[in-house]
Amino acid sequence: MTLSPSVPADAPRGELLHPKLSPTEQGVRLFFLLCAVSALGQMLLITIFLFSEAAGLFLPAPGDRAVPLAEFFFSLDWFPTYPDSSFGSAALVIGSLAVTFASVLLAGPLGVGLAVYLACLAGPRMREFLKPAVELLAAIPSVILGFLGMVTLAPFMQGYLGLPTGLNVLNCAVFLAVMSTPTVASLGEDALSAVPQSVKDASYALGATRWETIWRVIIPASLSGLSTAVILGLGRAMGETVVVLMVAGGAAQIPHSLFDSVRPLTSTLAAEMGETAAGSPHYHALFALGMILFLLTLALNLAAFWLGRHFRKNS
Repeated sequence: MTLSPSVPADAPRGELLHPKLSPTEQGVRLFFLLCAVSALGQMLLITIFLFSEAAGLFLPAPGDRAVPLAEFFFSLDWFPTYPDSSFGSAALVIGSLAVTFASVLLAGPLGVGLAVYLACLAGPRMREFLKPAVELLAAIPSVILGFLGMVTLAPFMQGYLGLPTGLNVLNCAVFLAVMSTPTVASLGEDALSAVPQSVKDASYALGATRWETIWRVIIPASLSGLSTAVILGLGRAMGETVVVLMVAGGAAQIPHSLFDSVRPLTSTLAAEMGETAAGSPHYHALFALGMILFLLTLALNLAAFWLGRHFRKNS
């Protein structure tokens, strides 16, 4: 057993297990503790501010109309600036979910397939080139992707598919998938690479081919990381603002197909917050939309944590 130089060999057992720290080590430990506490404190303050501002819609100041919870969560009408204003968020929430899940249907298989190729099939030179290239894709500014969606894919869909507008769910989902794929691929490749080589060698020793090893051994062993990667990619798509603002169409309605325009939560917040009077019902309604977005992303993170834990237990 190797002892720290600051711990005598004849020290009591408690000091061996928990040696005394030097003043420098204590200072470093205190610094990192303060960093952790400050991060939690910032998150708590943001949450309190968000929910307190959102509460102004349901518990307004004297003279303002209180919006019932049922109207806010289930009404399809979002007309915040009309004389008889209506603050229904259902169409906005459904629009967000539509573009998010449509993008994951594209980015999930593509990202996982790319992760499998990088971790199991690509040669060293190809991996050294392809993985940084995929991660570099995440560095493309979202405004550039939104601009490409407006000037390339939207006119193509409108002209060749005979659509009234090319700014719709499918256009938005394609570019959200472009943004989410690097997250899914990078995290998925890390999860696949973490499978011990001894497990792979055991599969080959039993006569399995490379594809059988990938499909029946490596992927099941890394389901925890792969599921987390897909859900985090979904969260990346749900929180995106500029792309959905530019290519989703901006119509606060329930989409009945991939070619309908929608107005997700994030684009509503970006488009309206700058022109809203502080303290007005519209102002509090936008914070209430932010509250919904916060709860949705929190649910996704909890789902990623639960799935990861579930697969780790069953693996």
